[in-house]
Formats: sequence, structure tokens, C-alpha cells
Amino acid sequence: MPKYSAEERHPQIVERLLHARGFNHLRARKYGAAVIVESGPKDDAHKHIRLTRQTAQVWTVDMADHRGRWESTPFRASLDELVAAVADTFPWTLQDLFG
Repeated sequence: MPKYSAEERHPQIVERLLHARGFNHLRARKYGAAVIVESGPKDDAHKHIRLTRQTAQVWTVDMADHRGRWESTPFRASLDELVAAVADTFPWTLQDLFG
């Protein structure tokens, strides 16, 4: 199965969706097949979630633990649906730790 890469537009889509829900302190960046959502100083960023592209339309989400290590979740959906699910169901994973 071919590996799908995140496109240049995906971090902007994620940021727009998060900012629309009031998470203005978050930023997103592309890293291979993933979009990483983080906050804080760029040279010492705090990781929040990682959205990884599995197929053309299906993504998975991992959440960072307190040490910044990724913990897998069973969630698979479109990018929009995953961002909404995390923001609505697990908002503490996106909280502002520096504000």
C-alpha cells in the first residue's frame, strides 16, 4: 500500500479548524505523512496531537503524553472529523500550557 504524505495545505486546514473552536494558541506543521499540532516556543514546542494520513481521505490521531511521547488512539476519520472529535471530546489535550 502506498504511503500518503500530508500536503502543504493540511496544516493550514487544521489550524483554521482549531482556531475556529477557540484554540488560537495552537499551530500545525507538516512532518511527512503527519500534521503535528503544538504550542509554545518553536525551539521548545509542546506537542499536543499528531494527525497521520493513512489513505487519501482517512487519518488517524495520536495524543502526546506528559513526556511528549505519542500514544495511539483507535480513531480513524477524515481530517475535519478528527479535529472536531478531539476538540469536542478531549479538549484538555489542546489546552494552553503557556498562557
